[in-house]
Amino acid sequence: MNSHTPLRSHALRRRTTHAAVAVATGALALGALVPSAGAASGAARPDTIQQRLNAMVSPDHMPGALASVRDQAGHTRTYAAGIGDLATGAKAPRDGEVRIGSVTKTFTATVVLQLVGEGKIRLDDPVETYLPNLLRGQGIDGHHIAVRQLLQHTSGLPDYENDVTDDILQRRYLSPRDTLDIALRHEAVFAPGTSWGYSNTNYLVAGMIVEKVTGRPLAGEVDKRIIKKTGLRHTYLPAPAETTLRGPHPHGYHKNSPNGPLRDVTEIDPSAAWAAGAMISTSSDLTRFFSELMKEGHLLNGPELAQMRTTVPTGAPGYDYGLGIMRTQLSCHKTLWWHNGSIPGYGTWSAATSDGRAASVTMTADPTGPADLQPAEDAVDAALCG
Repeated sequence: MNSHTPLRSHALRRRTTHAAVAVATGALALGALVPSAGAASGAARPDTIQQRLNAMVSPDHMPGALASVRDQAGHTRTYAAGIGDLATGAKAPRDGEVRIGSVTKTFTATVVLQLVGEGKIRLDDPVETYLPNLLRGQGIDGHHIAVRQLLQHTSGLPDYENDVTDDILQRRYLSPRDTLDIALRHEAVFAPGTSWGYSNTNYLVAGMIVEKVTGRPLAGEVDKRIIKKTGLRHTYLPAPAETTLRGPHPHGYHKNSPNGPLRDVTEIDPSAAWAAGAMISTSSDLTRFFSELMKEGHLLNGPELAQMRTTVPTGAPGYDYGLGIMRTQLSCHKTLWWHNGSIPGYGTWSAATSDGRAASVTMTADPTGPADLQPAEDAVDAALCG
Protein backbone atom coordinates (compact mmCIF):
# COMPACT_ATOMS: atom_id res chain seq x y z
CA MET A 1 0.00 0.00 0.00
CA ASN A 2 2.19 2.84 -0.98
CA SER A 3 2.97 5.85 -3.02
CA HIS A 4 6.00 7.61 -4.41
CA THR A 5 7.09 11.17 -4.06
CA PRO A 6 10.07 12.63 -2.35
CA LEU A 7 7.87 12.96 0.68
CA ARG A 8 7.29 9.85 2.59
CA SER A 9 4.97 7.79 0.60
CA HIS A 10 3.60 5.59 3.12
CA ALA A 11 2.12 2.43 2.02
CA LEU A 12 1.61 0.36 5.00
CA ARG A 13 5.08 1.40 5.75
CA ARG A 14 6.81 -1.88 6.59
CA ARG A 15 9.94 -0.31 5.30
CA THR A 16 10.26 3.03 3.59
CA THR A 17 12.80 3.98 0.98
CA HIS A 18 13.38 7.32 -0.68
CA ALA A 19 14.11 7.85 -4.34
CA ALA A 20 15.19 11.10 -5.89
CA VAL A 21 11.87 11.53 -7.57
CA ALA A 22 9.81 8.74 -6.14
CA VAL A 23 7.55 8.45 -3.20
CA ALA A 24 8.54 5.85 -0.69
CA THR A 25 7.48 2.29 -1.35
CA GLY A 26 5.98 0.34 1.47
CA ALA A 27 5.17 -3.13 2.31
CA LEU A 28 1.47 -3.18 2.21
CA ALA A 29 1.35 -1.14 -0.85
CA LEU A 30 -1.38 1.18 -1.27
CA GLY A 31 0.87 3.56 -2.94
CA ALA A 32 2.05 4.85 -6.16
CA LEU A 33 5.24 4.42 -8.08
CA VAL A 34 6.66 7.34 -9.95
CA PRO A 35 7.37 6.84 -13.66
CA SER A 36 10.97 7.30 -14.69
CA ALA A 37 12.00 10.41 -16.55
CA GLY A 38 14.25 8.41 -18.83
CA ALA A 39 11.83 5.69 -19.82
CA ALA A 40 11.90 4.39 -23.36
CA SER A 41 9.80 6.37 -25.81
CA GLY A 42 10.08 4.24 -28.94
CA ALA A 43 7.25 2.20 -30.50
CA ALA A 44 5.91 -0.30 -28.02
CA ARG A 45 5.73 -3.41 -30.19
CA PRO A 46 4.40 -6.54 -28.46
CA ASP A 47 7.91 -8.08 -28.47
CA THR A 48 9.29 -4.93 -26.81
CA ILE A 49 7.03 -5.34 -23.79
CA GLN A 50 7.81 -9.04 -23.58
CA GLN A 51 11.52 -8.29 -23.71
CA ARG A 52 11.14 -5.82 -20.87
CA LEU A 53 9.33 -8.39 -18.74
CA ASN A 54 11.92 -11.06 -19.53
CA ALA A 55 14.68 -8.71 -18.40
CA MET A 56 12.78 -7.90 -15.23
CA VAL A 57 12.68 -11.41 -13.76
CA SER A 58 15.23 -13.54 -11.91
CA PRO A 59 14.58 -16.62 -9.74
CA ASP A 60 16.36 -15.24 -6.67
CA HIS A 61 15.02 -11.68 -6.78
CA MET A 62 11.89 -11.17 -8.91
CA PRO A 63 10.48 -14.57 -9.91
CA GLY A 64 7.75 -13.43 -12.29
CA ALA A 65 6.08 -10.52 -14.02
CA LEU A 66 2.71 -10.02 -15.72
CA ALA A 67 1.49 -7.20 -17.94
CA SER A 68 -1.40 -6.04 -20.08
CA VAL A 69 -1.67 -3.26 -22.67
CA ARG A 70 -5.01 -1.92 -23.96
CA ASP A 71 -5.41 0.37 -26.97
CA GLN A 72 -8.08 3.02 -27.63
CA ALA A 73 -10.28 0.48 -29.43
CA GLY A 74 -10.26 -1.82 -26.40
CA HIS A 75 -7.93 -4.44 -27.90
CA THR A 76 -5.84 -5.94 -25.11
CA ARG A 77 -2.54 -7.82 -25.17
CA THR A 78 -1.38 -9.80 -22.13
CA TYR A 79 2.13 -10.92 -21.23
CA ALA A 80 3.87 -13.13 -18.70
CA ALA A 81 7.50 -13.87 -17.89
CA GLY A 82 9.41 -15.92 -15.36
CA ILE A 83 8.34 -18.45 -12.77
CA GLY A 84 4.92 -18.57 -11.15
CA ASP A 85 5.82 -21.04 -8.40
CA LEU A 86 9.41 -21.47 -7.21
CA ALA A 87 8.54 -24.75 -5.50
CA THR A 88 7.36 -26.45 -8.70
CA GLY A 89 9.07 -24.35 -11.38
CA ALA A 90 5.70 -23.70 -13.08
CA LYS A 91 5.66 -20.72 -15.44
CA ALA A 92 3.90 -17.50 -14.44
CA PRO A 93 0.31 -17.78 -15.70
CA ARG A 94 -0.64 -15.19 -18.30
CA ASP A 95 -3.17 -12.76 -16.80
CA GLY A 96 -3.19 -14.49 -13.44
CA GLU A 97 -4.82 -12.98 -10.35
CA VAL A 98 -2.58 -10.83 -8.13
CA ARG A 99 -2.91 -8.68 -5.03
CA ILE A 100 -2.95 -5.06 -6.24
CA GLY A 101 -2.19 -3.19 -3.01
CA SER A 102 -2.80 0.54 -3.20
CA VAL A 103 -4.31 0.41 -6.67
CA THR A 104 -7.37 -0.47 -4.54
CA LYS A 105 -7.51 3.22 -3.63
CA THR A 106 -8.58 4.14 -7.15
CA PHE A 107 -11.54 1.75 -6.87
CA THR A 108 -12.54 3.15 -3.46
CA ALA A 109 -12.28 6.74 -4.66
CA THR A 110 -14.43 5.91 -7.71
CA VAL A 111 -17.22 4.54 -5.49
CA VAL A 112 -17.08 7.61 -3.24
CA LEU A 113 -17.30 9.90 -6.28
CA GLN A 114 -20.24 7.94 -7.68
CA LEU A 115 -22.01 8.55 -4.37
CA VAL A 116 -21.09 12.22 -4.65
CA GLY A 117 -22.79 12.28 -8.04
CA GLU A 118 -25.89 10.73 -6.47
CA GLY A 119 -26.00 13.39 -3.76
CA LYS A 120 -25.29 10.91 -0.96
CA ILE A 121 -21.85 12.30 -0.08
CA ARG A 122 -20.47 15.82 -0.36
CA LEU A 123 -16.74 16.16 -0.76
CA ASP A 124 -16.41 19.20 1.45
CA ASP A 125 -18.52 17.84 4.29
CA PRO A 126 -16.56 16.92 7.41
CA VAL A 127 -16.10 13.24 8.18
CA GLU A 128 -18.13 13.92 11.33
CA THR A 129 -21.25 14.27 9.17
CA TYR A 130 -21.09 10.62 8.20
CA LEU A 131 -19.16 8.99 11.05
CA PRO A 132 -19.96 10.92 14.25
CA ASN A 133 -17.46 10.64 17.09
CA LEU A 134 -15.23 8.26 15.15
CA LEU A 135 -12.12 10.35 14.44
CA ARG A 136 -10.70 11.45 17.76
CA GLY A 137 -7.07 11.52 18.82
CA GLN A 138 -4.00 13.65 19.33
CA GLY A 139 -4.59 16.57 16.98
CA ILE A 140 -7.35 14.56 15.25
CA ASP A 141 -10.99 15.63 15.09
CA GLY A 142 -13.50 14.47 12.47
CA HIS A 143 -15.17 17.88 12.57
CA HIS A 144 -12.12 19.38 10.84
CA ILE A 145 -11.33 16.74 8.19
CA ALA A 146 -13.26 16.86 4.91
CA VAL A 147 -14.07 13.82 2.76
CA ARG A 148 -12.05 15.40 -0.06
CA GLN A 149 -8.99 15.54 2.21
CA LEU A 150 -9.23 11.80 2.81
CA LEU A 151 -9.18 11.04 -0.91
CA GLN A 152 -6.32 13.44 -1.70
CA HIS A 153 -4.16 12.62 1.36
CA THR A 154 -4.32 16.12 2.86
CA SER A 155 -6.08 15.13 6.10
CA GLY A 156 -2.97 14.72 8.24
CA LEU A 157 -4.23 11.37 9.56
CA PRO A 158 -1.37 9.12 10.71
CA ASP A 159 -0.64 5.87 8.87
CA TYR A 160 -0.75 2.43 10.46
CA GLU A 161 1.45 0.39 8.12
CA ASN A 162 4.36 -0.22 10.43
CA ASP A 163 1.94 -1.54 13.03
CA VAL A 164 0.16 -4.19 10.96
CA THR A 165 2.66 -5.81 8.59
CA ASP A 166 3.23 -8.73 10.95
CA ASP A 167 -0.55 -9.19 11.28
CA ILE A 168 -0.82 -9.40 7.50
CA LEU A 169 2.02 -11.87 7.12
CA GLN A 170 0.81 -14.01 10.03
CA ARG A 171 -2.77 -14.03 8.69
CA ARG A 172 -4.41 -12.28 11.60
CA TYR A 173 -7.77 -10.73 10.78
CA LEU A 174 -8.25 -7.06 11.64
CA SER A 175 -11.60 -5.36 11.12
CA PRO A 176 -11.64 -1.80 9.76
CA ARG A 177 -12.42 -0.51 13.26
CA ASP A 178 -9.57 -2.57 14.75
CA THR A 179 -7.18 -1.08 12.20
CA LEU A 180 -8.45 2.47 12.70
CA ASP A 181 -7.94 2.14 16.45
CA ILE A 182 -4.31 1.19 15.75
CA ALA A 183 -3.86 4.27 13.54
CA LEU A 184 -5.41 6.59 16.10
CA ARG A 185 -2.78 5.68 18.67
CA HIS A 186 -0.54 8.04 16.71
CA GLU A 187 -0.84 11.82 16.64
CA ALA A 188 -1.82 13.80 13.56
CA VAL A 189 1.01 14.35 11.08
CA PHE A 190 -0.15 17.90 10.24
CA ALA A 191 -3.28 20.04 10.49
CA PRO A 192 -5.92 19.16 7.87
CA GLY A 193 -5.38 20.90 4.54
CA THR A 194 -1.93 22.29 5.36
CA SER A 195 0.21 19.67 3.61
CA TRP A 196 0.20 16.40 1.67
CA GLY A 197 1.08 13.07 3.22
CA TYR A 198 0.24 9.58 1.96
CA SER A 199 -1.70 7.60 4.56
CA ASN A 200 -3.66 4.39 4.22
CA THR A 201 -5.84 5.54 7.10
CA ASN A 202 -7.51 8.03 4.77
CA TYR A 203 -8.92 5.24 2.62
CA LEU A 204 -9.85 3.10 5.60
CA VAL A 205 -12.13 5.96 6.69
CA ALA A 206 -13.39 6.52 3.14
CA GLY A 207 -14.45 2.87 2.97
CA MET A 208 -16.27 3.21 6.28
CA ILE A 209 -18.15 6.24 4.91
CA VAL A 210 -19.26 4.22 1.87
CA GLU A 211 -20.64 1.51 4.13
CA LYS A 212 -22.41 4.03 6.36
CA VAL A 213 -24.20 5.92 3.59
CA THR A 214 -25.14 2.84 1.52
CA GLY A 215 -25.90 0.43 4.34
CA ARG A 216 -23.98 -2.22 2.39
CA PRO A 217 -20.53 -3.80 2.62
CA LEU A 218 -17.84 -2.02 0.64
CA ALA A 219 -17.10 -5.21 -1.31
CA GLY A 220 -20.70 -5.30 -2.54
CA GLU A 221 -20.62 -1.65 -3.61
CA VAL A 222 -17.37 -2.10 -5.52
CA ASP A 223 -18.78 -5.20 -7.17
CA LYS A 224 -22.07 -3.56 -8.20
CA ARG A 225 -20.77 -0.15 -9.16
CA ILE A 226 -17.48 -1.02 -10.88
CA ILE A 227 -16.81 -4.72 -11.39
CA LYS A 228 -20.16 -5.76 -12.89
CA LYS A 229 -20.66 -2.43 -14.67
CA THR A 230 -17.28 -2.63 -16.36
CA GLY A 231 -17.28 -6.38 -17.03
CA LEU A 232 -14.26 -7.23 -14.89
CA ARG A 233 -13.96 -10.99 -14.49
CA HIS A 234 -11.29 -11.57 -11.87
CA THR A 235 -11.47 -8.53 -9.60
CA TYR A 236 -12.77 -8.54 -6.03
CA LEU A 237 -12.26 -7.34 -2.49
CA PRO A 238 -11.57 -10.48 -0.44
CA ALA A 239 -14.07 -11.59 2.18
CA PRO A 240 -13.10 -11.18 5.85
CA ALA A 241 -10.23 -13.52 6.74
CA GLU A 242 -9.97 -14.81 3.14
CA THR A 243 -6.29 -15.66 2.66
CA THR A 244 -6.17 -17.41 -0.74
CA LEU A 245 -6.60 -16.13 -4.29
CA ARG A 246 -9.66 -17.59 -6.00
CA GLY A 247 -8.40 -18.05 -9.56
CA PRO A 248 -5.18 -19.08 -11.31
CA HIS A 249 -2.35 -16.93 -9.97
CA PRO A 250 1.41 -16.65 -9.69
CA HIS A 251 2.78 -17.10 -6.19
CA GLY A 252 3.87 -13.93 -4.42
CA TYR A 253 7.20 -13.57 -2.63
CA HIS A 254 8.67 -11.34 0.06
CA LYS A 255 12.13 -10.64 1.47
CA ASN A 256 12.54 -9.71 5.10
CA SER A 257 15.63 -7.73 4.05
CA PRO A 258 16.92 -6.60 0.62
CA ASN A 259 19.56 -9.36 0.54
CA GLY A 260 17.49 -12.03 2.25
CA PRO A 261 15.93 -15.13 0.68
CA LEU A 262 12.53 -15.05 -1.02
CA ARG A 263 9.68 -16.29 1.12
CA ASP A 264 6.36 -17.46 -0.32
CA VAL A 265 3.66 -15.17 1.11
CA THR A 266 0.89 -15.88 -1.38
CA GLU A 267 -1.52 -16.69 1.44
CA ILE A 268 -1.79 -13.68 3.73
CA ASP A 269 -4.67 -11.89 5.42
CA PRO A 270 -4.92 -8.46 3.76
CA SER A 271 -7.81 -7.31 5.95
CA ALA A 272 -5.80 -4.48 7.51
CA ALA A 273 -5.35 -3.03 4.03
CA TRP A 274 -9.09 -3.24 3.21
CA ALA A 275 -10.31 -0.16 1.28
CA ALA A 276 -6.73 1.08 1.01
CA GLY A 277 -5.07 -1.98 -0.49
CA ALA A 278 -6.68 -5.43 -0.16
CA MET A 279 -8.15 -5.99 -3.63
CA ILE A 280 -7.25 -8.75 -6.09
CA SER A 281 -7.34 -8.36 -9.87
CA THR A 282 -5.58 -9.24 -13.14
CA SER A 283 -3.56 -7.10 -15.51
CA SER A 284 -6.28 -7.15 -18.18
CA ASP A 285 -9.00 -6.23 -15.68
CA LEU A 286 -6.90 -3.33 -14.43
CA THR A 287 -6.32 -1.95 -17.92
CA ARG A 288 -10.05 -2.20 -18.63
CA PHE A 289 -10.86 -0.41 -15.37
CA PHE A 290 -8.38 2.44 -15.90
CA SER A 291 -9.43 2.83 -19.52
CA GLU A 292 -13.14 3.03 -18.63
CA LEU A 293 -12.39 5.42 -15.78
CA MET A 294 -10.93 7.92 -18.22
CA LYS A 295 -14.10 7.96 -20.36
CA GLU A 296 -16.62 10.51 -19.17
CA GLY A 297 -19.97 8.94 -18.37
CA HIS A 298 -18.70 5.37 -18.16
CA LEU A 299 -17.84 5.09 -14.47
CA LEU A 300 -17.92 8.76 -13.49
CA ASN A 301 -19.91 11.62 -14.95
CA GLY A 302 -18.10 14.76 -16.06
CA PRO A 303 -18.25 16.76 -12.79
CA GLU A 304 -17.05 13.82 -10.67
CA LEU A 305 -14.30 12.86 -13.14
CA ALA A 306 -13.14 16.48 -13.08
CA GLN A 307 -12.99 16.34 -9.28
CA MET A 308 -10.96 13.12 -9.42
CA ARG A 309 -8.48 14.75 -11.79
CA THR A 310 -8.14 17.97 -9.76
CA THR A 311 -4.74 17.52 -8.16
CA VAL A 312 -2.60 18.89 -5.37
CA PRO A 313 1.22 18.92 -5.27
CA THR A 314 2.89 15.98 -3.55
CA GLY A 315 6.18 17.77 -3.04
CA ALA A 316 7.84 16.14 -6.04
CA PRO A 317 7.83 18.51 -9.02
CA GLY A 318 5.67 17.09 -11.79
CA TYR A 319 3.92 14.52 -9.60
CA ASP A 320 0.48 15.48 -8.33
CA TYR A 321 -2.28 13.59 -6.51
CA GLY A 322 -5.98 13.86 -7.31
CA LEU A 323 -8.76 11.85 -5.66
CA GLY A 324 -7.47 8.30 -5.69
CA ILE A 325 -5.29 8.81 -8.74
CA MET A 326 -1.96 10.44 -9.57
CA ARG A 327 -0.87 12.57 -12.51
CA THR A 328 2.47 12.93 -14.26
CA GLN A 329 3.90 13.18 -17.78
CA LEU A 330 5.17 10.30 -19.89
CA SER A 331 8.44 10.58 -21.80
CA CYS A 332 6.38 11.34 -24.93
CA HIS A 333 4.74 14.26 -23.06
CA LYS A 334 1.32 12.65 -22.71
CA THR A 335 -0.46 13.07 -19.38
CA LEU A 336 -0.51 9.86 -17.39
CA TRP A 337 -3.14 9.00 -14.75
CA TRP A 338 -1.98 6.18 -12.53
CA HIS A 339 -1.66 4.46 -9.19
CA ASN A 340 0.65 1.80 -7.90
CA GLY A 341 0.58 -0.53 -5.01
CA SER A 342 2.74 -3.00 -3.17
CA ILE A 343 1.63 -5.54 -0.61
CA PRO A 344 3.63 -8.53 0.64
CA GLY A 345 4.07 -10.73 -2.42
CA TYR A 346 3.27 -8.32 -5.24
CA GLY A 347 3.98 -4.88 -6.71
CA THR A 348 1.59 -3.40 -9.31
CA TRP A 349 1.70 -0.30 -11.52
CA SER A 350 -1.52 0.61 -13.42
CA ALA A 351 -2.09 3.64 -15.62
CA ALA A 352 -4.04 5.20 -18.47
CA THR A 353 -3.83 8.22 -20.72
CA SER A 354 -6.76 10.58 -21.13
CA ASP A 355 -7.72 8.94 -24.44
CA GLY A 356 -8.27 5.58 -22.75
CA ARG A 357 -5.03 3.75 -23.60
CA ALA A 358 -3.96 1.75 -20.56
CA ALA A 359 -1.21 -0.50 -19.25
CA SER A 360 -0.58 -2.49 -16.10
CA VAL A 361 2.50 -4.34 -14.86
CA THR A 362 2.77 -6.59 -11.80
CA MET A 363 5.88 -8.07 -10.22
CA THR A 364 5.53 -11.21 -8.09
CA ALA A 365 7.63 -9.92 -5.21
CA ASP A 366 6.99 -6.73 -3.32
CA PRO A 367 9.61 -4.08 -4.17
CA THR A 368 12.50 -3.62 -1.76
CA GLY A 369 13.57 -0.26 -3.23
CA PRO A 370 13.42 2.11 -6.21
CA ALA A 371 15.60 -0.13 -8.40
CA ASP A 372 12.89 -2.78 -8.34
CA LEU A 373 10.33 -0.31 -9.60
CA GLN A 374 12.23 1.08 -12.56
CA PRO A 375 11.61 -1.78 -15.03
CA ALA A 376 7.85 -1.72 -14.42
CA GLU A 377 7.73 2.05 -14.82
CA ASP A 378 9.71 1.86 -18.04
CA ALA A 379 7.48 -0.87 -19.44
CA VAL A 380 4.34 1.23 -18.83
CA ASP A 381 5.98 4.25 -20.44
CA ALA A 382 7.03 2.20 -23.48
CA ALA A 383 3.56 0.68 -23.83
CA LEU A 384 1.73 4.02 -23.74
CA CYS A 385 4.20 6.06 -25.78
CA GLY A 386 4.24 3.64 -28.72
